[in-house]
Amino acid sequence: MSLTALITHYQQHVDQALEQLFKRHSHTADELAQAMHYSTFNGGKRIRPLLVYLTGQALNIDVHHQDAPACAVELIHCYSLVHDDMPTMDNDDLRRGKPTCHKKFSEATALLTGDALQTLAFEALTQSTVLTDKQIVAMVKILAQCSGIAGMAGGQAIDLSSTGETLSLAQLKIMHEHKTGALIRASVQLGALCSEVLTTDELTSLDHYAQNIGLSFQIKDDILDIESDTLTLGKQQGADIHLNKATYPALLGLEGAKKMAQECHKNALQNLEKFDHKADPLRELSEFIITRSH
Repeated sequence: MSLTALITHYQQHVDQALEQLFKRHSHTADELAQAMHYSTFNGGKRIRPLLVYLTGQALNIDVHHQDAPACAVELIHCYSLVHDDMPTMDNDDLRRGKPTCHKKFSEATALLTGDALQTLAFEALTQSTVLTDKQIVAMVKILAQCSGIAGMAGGQAIDLSSTGETLSLAQLKIMHEHKTGALIRASVQLGALCSEVLTTDELTSLDHYAQNIGLSFQIKDDILDIESDTLTLGKQQGADIHLNKATYPALLGLEGAKKMAQECHKNALQNLEKFDHKADPLRELSEFIITRSH
C-alpha cells in the first residue's frame, strides 16, 4: 500500500478500536461520555497511532497486538488537546473548525473529559488480552513518563512560563522535545515494545528516528504558521508569533528552519538503515512530515 492508503487504513482501524473502548462506558455519565467521544472523534489525523502501527509493521508484528498502545497514545493526545484549549491554557473556541470541548459542553465537563480520557488510556493498556504482563508494564511506564512532568506536561509548563520571553535554540528544542516530541517517541517505543525479540540496538535506533521526526514535525508546524493564511486546528496561523512565543523560523530564519527540518529527515533515515523494506512507510512518513502543506 502507498503511504496515503496506509494512513487511511490505520486511521479507520484505530477508530474502530477506539469505538470499542467507548462502548464499554457509554451507559454511564451520559454527558461526560458524549464529551469524551466528541473530543476523540473530531477529525484528528491519528499520527501517533499511525507511528505505533508502522513501527509494528516494520518489525512484522500482528496489527491486533498494537491496538491497545495505539488507542492509549491517541487518548493521551486527545486529553491534552481538551485541556490545552481551556480558558486557563490557550483559551481556544475552535479546534479543527469545531467548537472546543469546553465551548460545546462546559468548562467543568471539559476538565473531567481530559481526566477521563487520560485514565482510559491506561485502562486500554492494562485490559489487553494479547500483550504479556511484562509488555504492559513497560508500556505503562513509557506512556506515564512521556505524558507527565518529564514529557508532555512538563513541556507545556515550560511553554506557558516562557511566553513573552526570548528562548535560545537549545531551550526551544528542550521545550518541544517534551511538549510534542515525547508522545511521538512514546508512539514508536510502544509499537516496538509489541515485539518480544527486539534488540536494544534496534530500539535505540527507532527511538532516535522518533526524536528526529518529532523535531521536524514541530519545525514544519512553525514554518506552516508563517507560510499559510488559513486556519489550522482552530487557531489562526501565526498565533505563536502574535503571542510572542519563540519559533524555529524566528530563531533561524525561514530558510534556516527548512534546512534544519531537512537535516532531521536525513538523520531519521540514517537510523532506519538496519531495517529492511518493511520500514519503508516509516521512511516515507518522515518525508511526508517535512513536505506536508497543512
